[in-house]
Amino acid sequence: MAKCAVCEKGAHFGIAVSHSHRRTNRMWKPNIKYVKVKVNGAAKKMYVCTSCLRSGKVERA
Repeated sequence: MAKCAVCEKGAHFGIAVSHSHRRTNRMWKPNIKYVKVKVNGAAKKMYVCTSCLRSGKVERA
């Protein structure tokens, strides 16, 4: 599973509860993109979540 290279955000696990209260396992996945990012002046492709892209924690190449 991909994980954000900046903030280490990954998948979270929990239980989905239906209207009849039947419980099943489920997973919440972060919105992760494989983008070109500037790292020390050079372009590098890495997995970054969209919240890090929007907040300006990384700069696209």
